[in-house]
Amino acid sequence: MKTTLLSCALALGCTLAADSLQAADRITGHHFATRSEAMAPNAMAATSQPLATQVALDIMQQGGNAIDAAIAANAVLGLVEPTGNGIGGDLFAIVWDADSERLYGLNASGRSPQSLSRDYFIDNGYDSIPARGVLPLSVPGAVDGWFELHDRFGALPMSEVLAPAIEYARQGFPVTEVIAYYFQRNGEVLKDQPGFAEVFMKDGTMPQKGERFRNPDLANTYQMLAEQGRDAFYEGEIAETIGDFVQQHGGFLSYEDLAAHESTWVDPVSSSYRGYDLWELPPNTQGIAAQQILNILENFDVAEMGFDSPEYVHHFVEAKKLAFEDRAKYYSDPAFNEVPVEGLLDKGYAKQRAKLIDPNKPAAAVEPGNPPTEGDTIYLTTADSDGNMVSLIQSNYRGMGSGVTPEGLGFVLQNRGELFHLDPSHNNVYEPGKRPFHTIIPAFVTKDGKPLMSYGVMGGATQPQMHAQILINIIDFGMNLQEAGDAPRILHTGSGQPTGGQMTDGGTVHLENGFSKHTRRELIKMGHTLQEAVGPFGGYQAIWKNHQQDVYYGASESRKDGHAAGY
Repeated sequence: MKTTLLSCALALGCTLAADSLQAADRITGHHFATRSEAMAPNAMAATSQPLATQVALDIMQQGGNAIDAAIAANAVLGLVEPTGNGIGGDLFAIVWDADSERLYGLNASGRSPQSLSRDYFIDNGYDSIPARGVLPLSVPGAVDGWFELHDRFGALPMSEVLAPAIEYARQGFPVTEVIAYYFQRNGEVLKDQPGFAEVFMKDGTMPQKGERFRNPDLANTYQMLAEQGRDAFYEGEIAETIGDFVQQHGGFLSYEDLAAHESTWVDPVSSSYRGYDLWELPPNTQGIAAQQILNILENFDVAEMGFDSPEYVHHFVEAKKLAFEDRAKYYSDPAFNEVPVEGLLDKGYAKQRAKLIDPNKPAAAVEPGNPPTEGDTIYLTTADSDGNMVSLIQSNYRGMGSGVTPEGLGFVLQNRGELFHLDPSHNNVYEPGKRPFHTIIPAFVTKDGKPLMSYGVMGGATQPQMHAQILINIIDFGMNLQEAGDAPRILHTGSGQPTGGQMTDGGTVHLENGFSKHTRRELIKMGHTLQEAVGPFGGYQAIWKNHQQDVYYGASESRKDGHAAGY
């Protein structure tokens, strides 16, 4: 007889296995949807932590715009989710400015130390740049990014924008479930890094779920920024503290490196997919990989294949392999190398690459193409009543970055320098004063010249794969904004990387729960290697502007702690 929850509850000693329970049925939408889209007439915010979402809305209700709200939310996230971001890291943003009716791109990533050379790594026996400690440090660009965004578009004084984060840092906040999980994981790895335990393990352990965590050092740092501006970070007391602390512990990042830093305003680049224009930032980020995947898949009838089909999964994985080999070869700092962005996004080039896909068999190895030459992270998005929209992503790279936590400042420094190559013939080779290859990418979609969607999916090399899947889910499979993020995801690993390595075995396909046994079985029969994975499928936030209804739709990642909300 089938055991029900009621009969189990009444029977002595009866238990149900957790994995036998299913999410509650919804009366509308796809079966995998966790909730409805958020909707609001005036403004919307979507972040990975509820307090940050609320702060963004509060800032806009106090007279701030979407840019102020994004900065305020990012500051709060640096406090409440230091497992994924903070002012020791870098920032990228795409802004739709309602006044000029155009997109602006900001690259606020930092550069490698001028006093550290590739020879240091070679002479000391390194075959790659280490992940933790003082050697993978690069200049943190996030704070300069805040002030660049604010100087150009902000409405409220920075003191008001940073006030909520300062208050939460002093008064404390309850640690949410997923963030608590990553606190524990990072603590085991980073507890011995300089300064780390003094900030994050004051009682000998990392913060637990529901614990009220305070960070008065970060409150003081934010207060200095609110009162003294960006120069406090790059030319004042904070810069001096960072430089002295790093060099005391054998590192190379210096006061002079911070003082020389500047962000770069860049033009976002677009590529169309079935009538929708996807905008990404050019390298040193990997955003154009999402566009390359979509350009290749545009040559196939994806909608006819169906979402849960071996044909769709196979073609997606094979398109990803092709795009990622170009990513491994070409993506780097354009100040040091000429990156053929226009050629990589050329539709004719994509058509040539699409012909390499065997519909019946996965490729074990893929070579980068010859494009024509002429021609762990947080993501948040905000939109205001004037029509401004912000797509912003910010990160320390590996969870809590290098683990190096300068005394008295309350934040860790990123380890982005790990993403350089040490091969002198490679575009992404380590050089002093160079920006490393970057994984974090904000995205924006327009249609017929109008702003439609700001979105992003955090998570290393997962990001361009999920950028493409979100649009495919909406455009080809007819999903709504929330369903597009809740749908089970495809992740392929094992491609060549800008840090080295080569795919020789076809890599590995990871499918989230929700794909059928039939699809999995057929992929294995085709020759794909499938492997279970928990956690690497990214974290999604999105805002959609419905111009006919004059309403914002919002969606947030069911795999994280946050939500979307508006007013």
